[in-house]
Amino acid sequence: MTRQQVPTTQIDPEGPAAPGIRRREIGRYGEDAAARELVRRGMVVLDRNWRCDAGEIDLVLRDGRVLVVCEVKTRSSTAYGEPVATVTEQKAARLRVLAARWLEDHLVRPDEVRIDLVGVLLQRRGAPVLEHVPGVG
Repeated sequence: MTRQQVPTTQIDPEGPAAPGIRRREIGRYGEDAAARELVRRGMVVLDRNWRCDAGEIDLVLRDGRVLVVCEVKTRSSTAYGEPVATVTEQKAARLRVLAARWLEDHLVRPDEVRIDLVGVLLQRRGAPVLEHVPGVG
């Protein structure tokens, strides 16, 4: 696992008054930060927020000849645990199903498919802390 400070623009940690809006904004911010970092590491974003009746994939990327389905978990604190700890075996199984559906929908046949997780922990000051965990499921 790698943990790294990634410079990004800061959002107000208090956010707007409506919790649903704040959660979406925080989630979008974390996905943007994760996408920038993974692209910086050489991956290519193929799709974002792809949905079907089985759920949603946050990011679909290409890492060389490997197709990467990436779940991004963003938190503003560790009160309920680290962001990467929130992905259960059930969620990993759903991501495998979603990966198969994405491949079927896009008629893509990669050499390999990998499921990654990026945890984004927002800081009160400074850049968020990103933890990239490749191959979680």
